[in-house]
Amino acid sequence: MNLNNTNSAVQVEKIQDDLVIVRLNRPERMNSITTESIVHLTNTLKEIQHDSHIRAVILTGQGKSFCAGLDLKSVLDVQGRYSLDATQSYELQMCFDGVIRQIRNTSQIMIAAVEGVAVGAGFGMALACDVRVASASASFHVGAVRMGLSAGECGISYHLPRLIGASRAFDVMLSGQPIDSSKALQIGLVSQVCEGQLLAHAIAHAQLILKNSPFSVTHTKRVMWANLDATSLCSAMELENHTQVLGLLTQDFSEAALAFSEKRQPRFIGK
Repeated sequence: MNLNNTNSAVQVEKIQDDLVIVRLNRPERMNSITTESIVHLTNTLKEIQHDSHIRAVILTGQGKSFCAGLDLKSVLDVQGRYSLDATQSYELQMCFDGVIRQIRNTSQIMIAAVEGVAVGAGFGMALACDVRVASASASFHVGAVRMGLSAGECGISYHLPRLIGASRAFDVMLSGQPIDSSKALQIGLVSQVCEGQLLAHAIAHAQLILKNSPFSVTHTKRVMWANLDATSLCSAMELENHTQVLGLLTQDFSEAALAFSEKRQPRFIGK
């Protein structure tokens, strides 16, 4: 994993032992992505996933944009025509598929810090994160529906209705109208809108989450995502009950109970 490699399309910056920033680094192209850069991002996130010390990742973009989606120049010929055949088009879609699955399935907490535009795949990556914070300049766009394509890409048709409700999601996806930061906050797409110092706010929010025990954070994330697809209240509660019993047997729960009785903050050790 390349830390702070300024020449890389994807940068990783270590904030503290358990927190890193992953930064898309093509500001001259509004952090739009090519096949190569999205594979690079996926592989970087896989490396991070296997680092047991890292508990949270902030995903953001260099400069004034989060991610403008696919870099169309990378798939057009010199006459401006789409240059990929069916096999290559499928491979491109699988690259997008891979990064969304990686963001969604990683055990670490994923926080999207969105400055400027998040379009198409950029929107999809932000939606796949567990938490989204945004600058006042942020805006979210499906993009593809205005390009003669389906707005359903990069998991957007799955995540968006679960986050803002089906009725709003239909409207956004069919119209292609952008969601600005104030609207995003109003409808629950983002949890915070920051006036300046977006990364500082994202880091502070990550640190707030990381004050909780590793078991608490990891398993809360797992239960939340699993129960968004639960088939019934009974199946959702069965997973909750199983997880809670495991938690009650941890040293960190014993420490939290003792700290409560002693009127002090718990000191979690991840066991």
